[in-house]
Amino acid sequence: MTAPAAADRVVLADVVDTAVTVEQVSAAVATDQDGAVVTFAGVVRDHDGGKGVTALGYERHPSAGDVIAEVARSIAADHPGVRIAVLHRVGDLVVGDVALAAAVSSPHRAEAFAACAALIDLVKERTPIWKHQEFTDGSDEWVASL
Repeated sequence: MTAPAAADRVVLADVVDTAVTVEQVSAAVATDQDGAVVTFAGVVRDHDGGKGVTALGYERHPSAGDVIAEVARSIAADHPGVRIAVLHRVGDLVVGDVALAAAVSSPHRAEAFAACAALIDLVKERTPIWKHQEFTDGSDEWVASL
């Protein structure tokens, strides 16, 4: 029996303007064949670069959904035993909100951990999303994902 194609093992990959959760992506990848589900939650923190953060927003390029899906397919191709779900949120977020949720399932933990780490790195590197942070000292900054 041949393994499913990489595209078939990416069960969810998108950029959305609604709340995302680790539970949501974890449920999407879980199967009876997998002994490991590794998750990641990128959570808005109250500081960055030594400054307190008061507000944060993400904006997307129109291609962001296509790019995050291509990133997920690339990781699935590099890790043939995994299933992937990944969502990045855009819009205005507050401290404690999940901005990026990902889950990778696999029959064994080593491949799930490796694929999840590679997925997060590549999502942050390639997906055209920009972060606007406002700080307690009144300053602000834009940070590009590229």
